[in-house]
Amino acid sequence: MVGTARHVAAMVRSHASGDDAGFYSVALQVAAREAKAGHHALANDIKKAVDASRERAPLGSVTVLAQPCGELAELVEATHPDVRLRQLVGSADLMAQITQVLAEQRQRKNLLDHGFAPAHRLLLEGPPGTGKTMTAAVLATELEVPMFTVRLDSLLSKFMGETAGKLRLVFDSVAQRRAVYLFDEFDALGGDRSGNDVGEARRILNSFLVFLEEAGTESLVLAGTNHRAILDKALFRRFDMVLTYALPDARQAAAVMKARLGTLAAGVSMAKLGEHTADLSHAELVKAAETAAKTVLMRGEAQVRREDLVAALIARRAASLS
Repeated sequence: MVGTARHVAAMVRSHASGDDAGFYSVALQVAAREAKAGHHALANDIKKAVDASRERAPLGSVTVLAQPCGELAELVEATHPDVRLRQLVGSADLMAQITQVLAEQRQRKNLLDHGFAPAHRLLLEGPPGTGKTMTAAVLATELEVPMFTVRLDSLLSKFMGETAGKLRLVFDSVAQRRAVYLFDEFDALGGDRSGNDVGEARRILNSFLVFLEEAGTESLVLAGTNHRAILDKALFRRFDMVLTYALPDARQAAAVMKARLGTLAAGVSMAKLGEHTADLSHAELVKAAETAAKTVLMRGEAQVRREDLVAALIARRAASLS
């Protein structure tokens, strides 16, 4: 009885701290204890419950999972996004790749049972503001898991000399907590280096490559970069997919603005706005739409006019060029 009480106390502590790995470990210890006592049916039920819980991401536990503890809390920013795939605007090829990743993740167990790993290591490359971070949020939302963002530039500067060890902590979490892990500003780590820090940078990069190669399929590991050209060539073959992002064309730009404006855009013509939307990223288009919307609402109106959008786009282009 004393042993059982200790196990229960340990499970409660693990649950409260969001330590799923610890919780499951204690549960399996209880199963082993029951099996040893001859309670084989109960032991088998506990093991099945653990396996089933590990396989899915219960909605009720997402908030707990999204709160990293201890040293991990210093290394990642945890969020629980609510961004659906239909809200993402991109090329047909890009959307097909993202849809494929979601399909493979949803069929993860089936693929693994047949000896195939679902795509879970993705390199996202393209100009700033074109949807890389939003893609990570979409994957987290659609798969009902938390999103952990690792700011590599701050990790490298804050923990110089300890970076490889800190990366190990993050990848330990990758194995233990199903989530989307986004390594943002990846070129801070993966760039082809020269200079006095080349030895240290190479050691850190090699550590990352080893961790990435060993990463299981439990979580998705995403690396985002604005500068594909400077990345070390050894990186590309370590990823299951490379997703390429680009500035939106006129049709995509209109879709981005309409999505942000919602009912405020009802009836407004966005035809032939290409000269005003050219060279603007998704993020800049969203900002322009927000500016137009606020202008309209402060006038006491409920409908964006074409001239409101044109004025907001001209101002945004001027700001992006300054």
